[in-house]
Amino acid sequence: MKQIQTSNYEKAPFIAVQHEHAIVGWSGVIEKLVQSAGQQEVKLVTIDCYQGVDLDAVIQHVRQLAPQVVIHDTRLIFFTEAAIGEMVEPFVTDHPVFGKMNDLTIQNFIDSEKLKALQNTLSTHTGIQFVIGPAAALVTRNTGITVYADMARWEIQLRFRKKLVSNLGANNATAPFAYLYRRSFFVDWRVLDKHKVDIFDTVNYWLDTTVTAEPKLVSHQAIQSGLQQALKQPFRVVPFFDPGPWGGQWLKEVCDLPDGPPNYAWAFDCVPEENSLLLKLENATVEIPSINLVHEYPEALLGKKVYDAFGASFPIRFDFLDTMDGGNLSLQVHPLKEYIREHFGMPFTQDESYYMMEVRDNAIVYLGLKDETDPKEMIDALESAYENATAFDADKYVAKWPVNKHDHFLIPSGTIHCSGTDSVVLEISATPYIFTFKLYDWERMGLDGKPRPISIDHGKKAIQWNRRIQYTKDHLINQFVTLNEGEGWKEERTGLYDNFFIETRRYWMNTITHHNTNGSVNVLNLVEGEEAIVESPHNAFEPYIIHYAETFIVPASVGDYTIRPYGKSEHQQIAVLKAFINTDHLKYFNLK
Repeated sequence: MKQIQTSNYEKAPFIAVQHEHAIVGWSGVIEKLVQSAGQQEVKLVTIDCYQGVDLDAVIQHVRQLAPQVVIHDTRLIFFTEAAIGEMVEPFVTDHPVFGKMNDLTIQNFIDSEKLKALQNTLSTHTGIQFVIGPAAALVTRNTGITVYADMARWEIQLRFRKKLVSNLGANNATAPFAYLYRRSFFVDWRVLDKHKVDIFDTVNYWLDTTVTAEPKLVSHQAIQSGLQQALKQPFRVVPFFDPGPWGGQWLKEVCDLPDGPPNYAWAFDCVPEENSLLLKLENATVEIPSINLVHEYPEALLGKKVYDAFGASFPIRFDFLDTMDGGNLSLQVHPLKEYIREHFGMPFTQDESYYMMEVRDNAIVYLGLKDETDPKEMIDALESAYENATAFDADKYVAKWPVNKHDHFLIPSGTIHCSGTDSVVLEISATPYIFTFKLYDWERMGLDGKPRPISIDHGKKAIQWNRRIQYTKDHLINQFVTLNEGEGWKEERTGLYDNFFIETRRYWMNTITHHNTNGSVNVLNLVEGEEAIVESPHNAFEPYIIHYAETFIVPASVGDYTIRPYGKSEHQQIAVLKAFINTDHLKYFNLK
């Protein structure tokens, strides 16, 4: 067995925000808001919120600490749960995984007559009033003090599992996780993101209730300072880790994760839609969704051409798939661009790649088809295995390849694939990340003891049957091209593949290497070596230290930067893998 490389992986990376403070604790938070409202002509406090915030706890603390104020709960102005359920059903669908994108807004959830009645009620009171809940800013129309209680999507998912959170306009916290997540992904998060973007610059204070018992209230200026600081430097989002039926033990060791879960299958260390950002203020650390940076400063973060193509959407995802002492991933395929657009309303699909961070001698990857594979026979065998809960002979139909550390397997949509046991994959992909058509799951149950959803009907329409042995060899395995080299360094193009909008480069170095974002956000990972340091040749940002396996983001606005071995790796060879948007290739994609 190969030695597992260890690291001092940082699980709580932060962005330092100078000269800003937070108010910590419910007593101080409520006192500050009541005091601020009392100084306004209209004595009104709006606490708008994202999904996941414990509104009952917020209301309870206001009532206990400020009994003199009048409280209005915006959940009472929503349409009935039945009406909302009927409205969202075409987009949530009855499929266990896939829904459809839509144009719903927060206004579609609000009963206009109830809204007017509440606004009339507000106008009749002269004392301090709190309007609390989703869409509160619609009620108060930017009068008084506005607070936004935010929540990252990963924290929301954890609360789903604990039966603590319902969907927008519903009281369904006990519903199955798959339904709560699907409805949130396709409806709630889109609706609430649009609303938050609309009111972002009208917010006076932001409220972090990730730890409900210890809220943190910060000024809008503090949040803006943190976001603006992120645009000037390399930074990391807060990684999160999750077990799975095929999960392994590598992440637990390398990332120093706690015992308890049976394994860690995934590490999501660059999924800004769901990760959070930590802003370290003078007296507290505040957690906000990292998607706020994408929404508020998309052009500076992504680059103008990338923003023009993708809008305020982060187009690159890095994550780890750990099968060390685990099992095979599901045999799967991703939809073609036309299919995902037609059936799910997504503008682009999940083209991806597997970069092999670590492997054992027996490790393999399933990729592409064998030359003798008959499409009908294979689909019949898959359907029979699913219907009868029997084994599918993947080795008979799907090509199987031995893998080595630092191999790079390219997986354009439509290519059947699966990483096997005893490996660790750094998965680099475009971001429509729930659109995986599982074809076979090796006769196992999910961690909940139930079969995971299989999507043969969708998958058989995606498989590109011409991707067989020679095609895979010629186009999808280790397409390394040396682009530049000098004393102590080498730059290689590693993929993803011709004309795709994500391009990857690998840099081997025992000395300093020079980089430029060239108008695109860069996403990088230290794939070999214990430490590296990222620096500005113009002293535009503080030196930034990176450890093995850490993914970091360099905003397009940074421009020039350098990377070199550092600390325990100084004078040793390290390797960094970089992904960016090749803006010359965007012309091949109709993304909007």
